[in-house]
Amino acid sequence: MDILNKNSNKMLNGVLMVVLFSVAAMWISEVDFVSGLGLSPLIIGIVLGMVYANTLRGHLPKDWGPGVQLCAKKILRLAIILFGFRITFQDIAAVGLDGFLVSAMIVISTFTLGTYLGQKFFGLDKDTSILVSAGSAICGAAAVLATESVLNAKPYKSAVAVGTVVVFGTLAMFLYPILYKSGILNMTPEIYGVYAGGTIHEVAQVVGAGSAVSAQAADTAVIVKVTRVMMLAPMMIMIGLLFVGRKNGDSNGKLKVVIPWFAVLFIVMAGINSLDILPTMLVSGITQIDTFLLTMAMTALGMESGIDKFKQAGIKPILLATVLFVWLLVGGYFITSLLMHYV
Repeated sequence: MDILNKNSNKMLNGVLMVVLFSVAAMWISEVDFVSGLGLSPLIIGIVLGMVYANTLRGHLPKDWGPGVQLCAKKILRLAIILFGFRITFQDIAAVGLDGFLVSAMIVISTFTLGTYLGQKFFGLDKDTSILVSAGSAICGAAAVLATESVLNAKPYKSAVAVGTVVVFGTLAMFLYPILYKSGILNMTPEIYGVYAGGTIHEVAQVVGAGSAVSAQAADTAVIVKVTRVMMLAPMMIMIGLLFVGRKNGDSNGKLKVVIPWFAVLFIVMAGINSLDILPTMLVSGITQIDTFLLTMAMTALGMESGIDKFKQAGIKPILLATVLFVWLLVGGYFITSLLMHYV
């Protein structure tokens, strides 16, 4: 019993360390300069975690590791479930059929293209290809986290994928308004909003790119982005069935069906939120808690990502993310323009 209590205390120490780093990340994200860049607490958290991994990690007890891993695995899944309270089915209905089709086509095409090119052209392993593709296709860091939980991938691979989201999502946030105001993007503010919401990685980055043009563009962009976020759950289920199931086939070679139940619960939470039966303050409180839990998961992910792992990953994930960024920028423009004019 004493040994059990001792191990529990050591795990708790690891969790508390992640909590402290996450509180710091939340505080830093509220600094005017940082918030102006559209950097969410999740991104700040993984940066702080990586700083720790490459400086202090060797000087702290190894017994704290299980607590960090608990945050990167178990707390992560809880956070993804609660993420459903950010979405309602009414939001998806409000964007209309054309906006939904834009989101669906961009998500499916980006994920398919990235997964194929990553393995066949760049020679990346399956997990890294899927993680980078999911981050680009769906909703940035949250999609990487959810996909990592389904694949049970190594933390450093997720950190690499999140890094690509930070770089190219931030670039898009500044580039899109410039292209719009220069006249290169021949779009109305509403169609621009659909384009930005359908192709930019993170929600915060979408808000930044939309607000730089107009309030109408920002509102439309966020709603379209919500439809992409809503596709997170079915995409996780599909990945579980197509990729994890094949990897975990039984001794007779039969496909073992793997359903990520946290993704199903994500949909259930969105359904509950859509019924509008919970007080607004309660839902707001849940989303704030969820943001902190996601920050904890990202921080823990960073703590498992030493620089040696990034060297091992090499330049190929960045090259794949670059190709996907160009596809989102150019291919997304034509998909949006065609569907918004003809659907």
